Amino acid sequence: MQSNSHNEHKLVKICLAELCTTAGLPGPEDLIQRDMIALCDTIESNTGVIISLSTIKRLLNGQFARIPQIATLNAIALSSGYKDWRDFTQAKALLEHARPEDKQNLDGPEQRPGSQQNPTGLEQNPGSPQPGPKPYSIPRFLIAGAVIILALLGTLAILMSHKPGPANIDKAYFSATKTTGNDIPNTVIFKYNVDSVSADSFFIQQSWDRNRRVQVYKHNYTLTDIYYEPGYHTAKLIAGDKIIRTLPVSIPTDRWLFYTIENKPGSRPKYITHRDTGMLKLSTDELLANNINLQNDNVYCNTWFPSDIDYSSDNFTLKCRVRIKPVNNESCPLLMCEVYCQKYFMYFKSTLKGCTGMLTAQFGENELNGRTNDLSGLGADLREWQDMEFTVRDKKVSIVINGKHTYSNAYTQSAGLITGLGFISNGISEVQFVDLKTADGRIIYSREKNSH
Repeated sequence: MQSNSHNEHKLVKICLAELCTTAGLPGPEDLIQRDMIALCDTIESNTGVIISLSTIKRLLNGQFARIPQIATLNAIALSSGYKDWRDFTQAKALLEHARPEDKQNLDGPEQRPGSQQNPTGLEQNPGSPQPGPKPYSIPRFLIAGAVIILALLGTLAILMSHKPGPANIDKAYFSATKTTGNDIPNTVIFKYNVDSVSADSFFIQQSWDRNRRVQVYKHNYTLTDIYYEPGYHTAKLIAGDKIIRTLPVSIPTDRWLFYTIENKPGSRPKYITHRDTGMLKLSTDELLANNINLQNDNVYCNTWFPSDIDYSSDNFTLKCRVRIKPVNNESCPLLMCEVYCQKYFMYFKSTLKGCTGMLTAQFGENELNGRTNDLSGLGADLREWQDMEFTVRDKKVSIVINGKHTYSNAYTQSAGLITGLGFISNGISEVQFVDLKTADGRIIYSREKNSH
């Protein structure tokens, strides 16, 4: 008989594999670090529970001696489509003991165990005068019932063996004040009070980026932190592994800001002094003059964030004419067009048609990965000028490239108000014109061709 520890390792592995499929990511054995960060973000978005990158790595590799905390197990199960960890283990227990012909009806969270079973468990026996159950029918249901009882007892034991989640979270206090206007970098002073909250640790996280998380403590009430990137950020006060307060921290630019970030965790942006020539573009000379190392794996950002936030992300049209000048002989030039929003991300990426497997997109809560979704319609030769149109009407998405409709999608949860606009690439992007309007034609931002 397999040990309980072995079974738990196996169940966690199965659940994470299902979660990867649900999140549109490759299997656990093929995940790169960026995928694992996306997995952490998916869990946090779905459940409000923060699971660190190191914890995800340990779970994926089965490197845990003790059963993970029930909050962690519930979070990965819920993100995989189950009600909680008990629901997941019950489903898998029934699947293990089901007949082969019944397994297709029990596999996964889409159908609950028992939904496709014969309600009586009886079958006709042509060789006897009256119908009766086959010899294995009663033991099968007895075994399934016993497994359910054992699963319930196991879940109860897990609950009793771990500390409860944070308590008295309604008594927490959290506020933020900018001290440097809308400058970049920007110093923000957080005021907090978690003295009455019961939890084993506390953190303040600047935004969605878990690398920008700082531990804070009871009986201390101030954290001064620096924001290096502009935008509409959502700061989080965290108790244990649960988000208990959030705050908007808006750092607008009211102009286009150029900067680059090396594509590795913990990198800080390097700002680029740019001479406006009428087109949103940089030159190699400007990059070198700003001490940008072109040999690094850089991400080049061109962003605009207004002080006034007035327009819905559920109805807009973005039109632009763009191209990329690759650096370092990049084989797959990549451009991301993003309409920044208060809540979810709203963007799509484009690259050469032969590279579209590396694309990603997100519209509201709908996250898409080119490995598990057909995003080939977003492919284009970005080394040449491309006319792009990104339209959202009542949460329905349409993308047109060079006058041809190439992609459609939809989402259900609003991303809130539009907070900015950006073009992000692995090369030097050039934007000849950009026009962002509401569905009824009101101008959110417009920069005509060759205008100053």
